[in-house]
Amino acid sequence: MELDPLLLSRIQFAFVVCFHAIFPVFTIGLASTIAVLETLSYKTGNPMWQRLSKFWIQVFAVVFGMGVVSGIVMSFQFGTNWSNFAYATANFLGPVLSYEVVTAFFLEAAFLGVLLFGRDKVPQGVHLFAAIMVATGTFISSFWILSANSLMQTPDGLVLRDGMYHVVSWSDALFTASFAYRFMHMALASFLTATLVVAGVSAWFLIQKREVDANRKALSISLWVLLLLAPIQAVVGDFHGLNTLKHQPMKVAAMEGNWTTREGAPLLLFALPDQDAQENRFEIGIPKLASFILTHDWNGTLPGLNEVPVAEQPPVFIVFWAFRVMVGLGVLMIGVGVWGFILRYKGQYHQSRAFLQTLRLMSITPFLAVLAGWVVTETGRAPWLIYGQMTHAQGLTPSLTGGMALFTLIGYIVVYSLVFSAGVYYLLKVFRGGLEKANAPHEMDEIERPKRPFSAAHAGLEGDN
Repeated sequence: MELDPLLLSRIQFAFVVCFHAIFPVFTIGLASTIAVLETLSYKTGNPMWQRLSKFWIQVFAVVFGMGVVSGIVMSFQFGTNWSNFAYATANFLGPVLSYEVVTAFFLEAAFLGVLLFGRDKVPQGVHLFAAIMVATGTFISSFWILSANSLMQTPDGLVLRDGMYHVVSWSDALFTASFAYRFMHMALASFLTATLVVAGVSAWFLIQKREVDANRKALSISLWVLLLLAPIQAVVGDFHGLNTLKHQPMKVAAMEGNWTTREGAPLLLFALPDQDAQENRFEIGIPKLASFILTHDWNGTLPGLNEVPVAEQPPVFIVFWAFRVMVGLGVLMIGVGVWGFILRYKGQYHQSRAFLQTLRLMSITPFLAVLAGWVVTETGRAPWLIYGQMTHAQGLTPSLTGGMALFTLIGYIVVYSLVFSAGVYYLLKVFRGGLEKANAPHEMDEIERPKRPFSAAHAGLEGDN
């Protein structure tokens, strides 16, 4: 059986992107959380906020390191597996990825050391400033990355000449028609991810009755944020869907499992899309609701997948179910936020064991939702690498063989498995230690303790005598 380099390259890139994506989405939200904790500590002088910040800074350090390691190879794949794409888009992607390093990564690296090791060594205001700068750097990084990805979704500001894209308007290229919706959607996803992780870990500590006052405060703030942001994310997602319908109608058709263009399309709760037969084998839906959600008109027209050749249709089954996983988890987050609000009204949000256990389980859901969302975004664009202009096949490296692609795919899986295992090991170690270990006084041993060179030399001379 001959190995398909295109399929293997797409699997490899999907694996690397999905593995890497879970770390930035967490660190972006967690960096802002730490900045808030540092601000509260600075403003109130209450040591509880500093205790919480010390603990979550340790978590941030581990996850940030995993994100850096997993992200380094991302850009390399453009040259190894997608050289035609890299060559064609070099005038845009080259500067954008460089700007991301210069403006974001350098900023994060410069202040991360102060954040991790500067407490009690620099004034508290400087430490707070470092936390804010690290949080700012994460958002600057996401700006450049999402700008580059948005150009692939809704290309603008470029013209193709002699096999290369040339930038004719940097503002149009950076701020494409979908960028604002995608950036807001990702930012809210980051905040929700950090919020639910903090809530889940705090709930676990409360069940164990560890640092009750501090973890109760952390849980309280997290539940307020969840109650506010989860519904906002649903609204932003709705506007994002309207934008996608306008610029990527086949992606929306795949999301809805809609094969023929029709008015008053139902919202399918369950279906088994069959791409070969160009129909759904089985479906359960709510009449006209999809049209109302996407067009705000009960009889609005939704495009069908059969408007384009089968070769230009995305993998419908994957997109259809990934979208439902994302939306279902979003609805679940809203429900948990409301549950927490009801328990708060009764004064039981930190005492209900069932609720606390639910929060522990909920801490994994934002990562699953983010992965499902990326699958919808990227798989729903297929077969286009640049929507409507360059296919995956056209962007592939011409000399790449199936064997070469398989070798690197296996290599990435092995290396990333080791990175993930090491990262999870250290994260669990931090979680087990809790706030108590994170705030324990550090005692230097003889290896760490600096020597006084003159005294040591004098002692040596005395020994010689």
